Amino acid sequence: MTGYAIYDYPFGQLKIGYEDDIITLIGPVKDQKDLKDRGEKTPLTDQVFQQITEYLAGKRKTFSINYRLSGTPFQERVWHALEKIPYGETRSYKEVAEAIGNPKAVRAIGGANNKNPIMIVVPCHRVLGADGSLTGYAGGIAMKQALVELEKKNK
Repeated sequence: MTGYAIYDYPFGQLKIGYEDDIITLIGPVKDQKDLKDRGEKTPLTDQVFQQITEYLAGKRKTFSINYRLSGTPFQERVWHALEKIPYGETRSYKEVAEAIGNPKAVRAIGGANNKNPIMIVVPCHRVLGADGSLTGYAGGIAMKQALVELEKKNK
């Protein structure tokens, strides 16, 4: 079974996609037609949303979610590097590029972050500009700032 569910959360609407018992998407609602039917909530999507709610409340630092990352080999290398950034810490795009053995790929790291299908759980919000500035984020800069501050406060 494949589907999705839409949940209201502090940053708008969150879309959680699934395929059988695997999460395939956690991200902001981008298409207004999704809001018309809001998908179908399942015990799996409810569990994922519960974990995200606990995280946003500062009560959870890790996730126990069965998810699949699907992208190009380069994107998947980047996303796996993001998974290794500890809660409450940040890295620059350059540091992520170096971590995957491709130090000149700084811009491409940003592109891969933008395509991250599992927002929050795969923490692309922990990647900042070289000067520590908040740069693009699929959920918006205000959300990125809130997530970075939440983690620093609860580290």
